Amino acid sequence: MRVGFIQNNPVFGKIESNLSKIETLFSYDNTDLMVLPELFNTGYHFLNREEVLTLSEPVPEGPTTQALIRICKKKKTSIIAGIAERDGDQVYNSAVIVGTKGYLGKYRKIHLFDTEKNYFNRGALPLRVFDIGSARVGVMICFDWRFPESARTLSLAGADLIAHPSNLVLPHCPQAIITRCLENRIFVITANRVGIEERISGNPLHFIGQSQVVDPDGNVLYRASEKDEETRTVDIDIEKARNKFINTSNDLFRDRRDDLYRL
Repeated sequence: MRVGFIQNNPVFGKIESNLSKIETLFSYDNTDLMVLPELFNTGYHFLNREEVLTLSEPVPEGPTTQALIRICKKKKTSIIAGIAERDGDQVYNSAVIVGTKGYLGKYRKIHLFDTEKNYFNRGALPLRVFDIGSARVGVMICFDWRFPESARTLSLAGADLIAHPSNLVLPHCPQAIITRCLENRIFVITANRVGIEERISGNPLHFIGQSQVVDPDGNVLYRASEKDEETRTVDIDIEKARNKFINTSNDLFRDRRDDLYRL
């Protein structure tokens, strides 16, 4: 299976040009899955809820999801991408899952980070696994990585791989994802963005890049730069994620003592 990510640097609010640029960065054929960053088409730093309502789109009928569907059909691939979703008067930090047959579903971010709480509604859709044909894929968005329950829930639900659209500003995630992969013996594709947004003077957000693909043994198969836009694919053996043994005696899931775990 061939999987990859696009690491972009969107201009805030310029949806059409950001989407057009993604199409030019989508330079690979014969890819089974491409992951795009969180809010890849709008930029990240909204100042208020009114801005989100203006720049968000319904899913799947909105122009961004429809454009991604067209790309999937043309490139014969699947895409998981982060966008701002509008549903009536509610707005969500969401990811859409699309494939060669069209729209497959969406996920709404459940752990909102910092000022996101001021303008996004908290997601309440289940942590769901999507069948894209060649793999079972779960989705978490950016700050969801900080909560191990997210990756564990998706893994117990049968995910082989977790797509992780992100706009990371803190430095910890790239290394911490290695632990999430080891804990669950899964692949994780983190698609982050690069660049700086300074929508409030003197308060710039620096995005750390370092999009990556990590395997179930904690190997970083590829990690992107901290500053440059980039498209990358790698070949993976999805069967590795379906074998939860770490030696002849220990199966990570069968050895769980959920009779003793208490929350």
